[in-house]
Amino acid sequence: MAEMELVGVRVEMPSSSPIALLREVGGAGRVLPIFIGAPEATAIAFALEEVVTPRPMTHDLLQNLLDDLGVSLEKVTVTELRDGVFIAELELHAHDGVHTISSRPSDAIALAARTGAPIFAADAVLDEAGYIEEPDDADAEDTVQSEEIVEEFRDFIDSVNPEDFAT
Repeated sequence: MAEMELVGVRVEMPSSSPIALLREVGGAGRVLPIFIGAPEATAIAFALEEVVTPRPMTHDLLQNLLDDLGVSLEKVTVTELRDGVFIAELELHAHDGVHTISSRPSDAIALAARTGAPIFAADAVLDEAGYIEEPDDADAEDTVQSEEIVEEFRDFIDSVNPEDFAT
């Protein structure tokens, strides 16, 4: 099991699919890309940017529910990769003990981003889907492409308003 840090979300080109990027803390520093939906990408980005919406988004609601019930999210773990689909678990601590709940990684990451809970990945998942980033001296074309991807995602985030999620 390896502790991971949430690097952020980005848009994968040419498919324009959002990806959550997790990086191994220590070890080889492997990166684990997880394809996610646009709403989850927005939720994660909002949490990272500390955007407060006029009404709670789904992950804010879940955090509020856990807080009101006295339940804490102790950790998120990406446990396996099954037929190309990542599986995650939430470890919740409540007054009656520990509960492990199956989750989509995107939802688990969005909740962890709000609560500050640590994120882990199973070694088998990292072995199968993780990669080591290229050195900083990667060629200029890759750097330009990365900057374009970041700029495209920034444009997407800038065009989304918290009021779009209010009901």
